[in-house]
Amino acid sequence: MIRQFVAWGAVLLFPIVVLGGLLATRRDPTRPNHVLPTQMVRLPLPVRPQPPVEGTLARGAHAFHYAATDADRQRAGRELVNPFPATPEALAAGKRAYEINCLVCHGATGAGDGPIVPKFPNPPAFRSQKVQALRDGEIFHTITVGRKKMAGHAALVSWDERWQIVLYLRSLQKGKP
Repeated sequence: MIRQFVAWGAVLLFPIVVLGGLLATRRDPTRPNHVLPTQMVRLPLPVRPQPPVEGTLARGAHAFHYAATDADRQRAGRELVNPFPATPEALAAGKRAYEINCLVCHGATGAGDGPIVPKFPNPPAFRSQKVQALRDGEIFHTITVGRKKMAGHAALVSWDERWQIVLYLRSLQKGKP
C-alpha cells in the first residue's frame, strides 16, 4: 500500500515539478527581473526634495543679475571685475576655452575671420578701438548673454572659463596669442 502510494505520488508530482521548473526559468525580456525586498530598492514613501529657499544659489553657482540690454552690459562693465590674475595657467585655460567656443567665429587671432564667417556676418575684431575700449565686465556680459547676432554662451562655457577667455582676449589685443 505504501509502495503504491509513493508510486502514484511520484507520477503525480513529476509533471508538477517539471512544469513548475519550466515556468520558473522562463523569462520575459521585456519585463524587469524580480527584485528582492532585502535590497531596499523601493522606499515605502516617495522622497521629494524640498524646493530651495528663494534667493539661494546652488553650490558653485554665481549670481548674474544683468539683462541682455546695452544698459546692463555697461552696468556689468562698471560692477564686474575679473577675479583671475593674468597667470600663464589662466591664459592657457582661456586660450583652450576660446579655441573650443569662440575661434569658429572670431578666428585664431580675434580678427573676426573664423571659418564660419562666409555664412554669417563678420564679428568685430578684438583689436578694434571699440572692442579695446570695452571693460572686462562688458566682455564677460557679452559672452554670457550674447549681443546682436552672437548667442549667449552661459550654458556652454563655465563662469571661470568666461573670465579666462576675457584674459585671453586681452592678450590677443596686445598681439600675444
